[in-house]
Amino acid sequence: MSDEKPTRRDILRPLHLLGIALGCGIFAAVVTLVSTGAFTARVNNAIASGTYDGLTPIALGLVVGGGAFIVTLLFLAMLILVVDPADVAKTVDRPVLFDPETSDEPDSDKPDRTSSS
Repeated sequence: MSDEKPTRRDILRPLHLLGIALGCGIFAAVVTLVSTGAFTARVNNAIASGTYDGLTPIALGLVVGGGAFIVTLLFLAMLILVVDPADVAKTVDRPVLFDPETSDEPDSDKPDRTSSS
């Protein structure tokens, strides 16, 4: 492995966030198209003859995919607001959700890892 550690700015690039949201939107659109039968002959014949009631599967897939794109983008933007701007330039060298390591804690408070259970 390389010794280069990515910064938070490298991890949270806007183009990556747009790509994630676009992937979620496309996934939602494809699932909608498959579940509404957009690729079946019965639905396509009904659309061609004009007897299909309601929104066509393609239009519904576009609506659901666009909605999923917008919701995902807003959700990711809200998660970005949680990041402290002072931490953006710091390198990520350990998992973020672990407790901070401090050297001033007494050893008696730490769990004993030598005992077997």
